[in-house]
Amino acid sequence: MREIFTEIFENQPLDPGEAARQTTRPRLRKRFYKQAHVADAGEGGFAILLDDKPVFTPLRRPLMAPSRSLAQALAAEWDAQIDVIDPARMPLARLANAVIDAVSDAPQPVAEAVAKYLGSDLLFYRADGPAGLIERQSKAWDPILDWARKAFGAHFVRAQGVIHVPQPHEAVAAARAAIPLEPWRLGAMSSITTLTGSCLLALALAHDVLEADIAWAAAHVDEDWQMSHWGRDELALERRAFREAEFQAAVNVLKLAK
Repeated sequence: MREIFTEIFENQPLDPGEAARQTTRPRLRKRFYKQAHVADAGEGGFAILLDDKPVFTPLRRPLMAPSRSLAQALAAEWDAQIDVIDPARMPLARLANAVIDAVSDAPQPVAEAVAKYLGSDLLFYRADGPAGLIERQSKAWDPILDWARKAFGAHFVRAQGVIHVPQPHEAVAAARAAIPLEPWRLGAMSSITTLTGSCLLALALAHDVLEADIAWAAAHVDEDWQMSHWGRDELALERRAFREAEFQAAVNVLKLAK
């Protein structure tokens, strides 16, 4: 039974662009269970069960969450699968697998990878024109930089253009110290940072000073500006919708893993 659960998430193209490039899509397993639910596993947390049988990660570890609310969200995602089980529609389960199989074993390297973004965060680099884009960037990004300065004493440098500008070591160190090492929250922060290109946006979400929709919009100021002037890019919007589902799953982990 382990193999049935774990092979679902192995060797699946999750990005819609990648799936479209393949001549044939991998066969999706039909739904084989009636109901997903949660069981209290004591100090180990809360387990997700399919018809009273445990779910396992790709590394054959029990799929468990640190809080009942997060476990219930995971169970709901399994229940939302109708005829087949599609990993592309299960961002929360994929993130949980990554946390359990990778982040929990080595949180420090993950935290260091997140912290690297503090050297070239999206929010640092501003356009030198047109005036409308400059205004949008400032409106979306300046409040986060101001918050980081007040909350952590991190005085980051703004720059125009794309040429790298070194950030003060003290600012990077101050913000780095705020990155959580608890595996679930760290895994969520890592996902958000990668998806948005901004560790500062992830930190603001982790500290409950920013709503998810505002953070997502802030990460796409430039893209939205371009589309408002040159028209919609349907393929880009399709890929963005996929990434937004990943983003929302990570935000849910930040909220529910406490």
